[in-house]
Amino acid sequence: MYFHKYGIIFRKLFPSYLWKVDTRLKEIYLTFDDGPVPEVTEFVLDELARYGAKATFFCVGDNVVKHPAIYERLLSEGHSVGNHTFNHLNARKVDSESYLSNIAKCQEVLEDIQPKFFRPPYARLKWNHIKELKKHGYQIVMWDILTGDFDPNLNCELALKKTIQGTKCGSIVLMHDNPKHFKNMKYILPKYLAHFAQQGYIFKPL
Repeated sequence: MYFHKYGIIFRKLFPSYLWKVDTRLKEIYLTFDDGPVPEVTEFVLDELARYGAKATFFCVGDNVVKHPAIYERLLSEGHSVGNHTFNHLNARKVDSESYLSNIAKCQEVLEDIQPKFFRPPYARLKWNHIKELKKHGYQIVMWDILTGDFDPNLNCELALKKTIQGTKCGSIVLMHDNPKHFKNMKYILPKYLAHFAQQGYIFKPL
């Protein structure tokens, strides 16, 4: 079970996380998890370029190592990047030392780009991880709009409708540049961009 829109309750439970940007301007913050990978990330970059849109990519370190040209492309086109661990680890399934080391390994291949954004795979962290990440200067970034593109049973038309309805000024929107979710994302992203571009919104990186 998941929600398409994450509201004030989640922000109160985890106040140190960044859930949305505090602004009244017509700005949206698109984010993409799991890349960079051929075809999928390249599709995202092409669609963003059509609208002069910028986004934030939460990269898996191993994918950066495997596909450096795509990583360099997203940087050269003005997008920002964040850390999504080196191996897309689930924090609940590995010990804390291994998990934090995996984050550090990813940050090395990101060339220690600042500011240091981190998004936990599967949205899972332990309390001690939060403390350690803050100590090392990371901003943990979540979202207030979840498209649900990872759902194999997703009704894309309904998901797009809910995503559009929930989006407000400063929303952080989560999609995935992951081959397993490409079909859903490929449907949602172009239509989402077209809708909000027509409404006069701009898409900015974190």
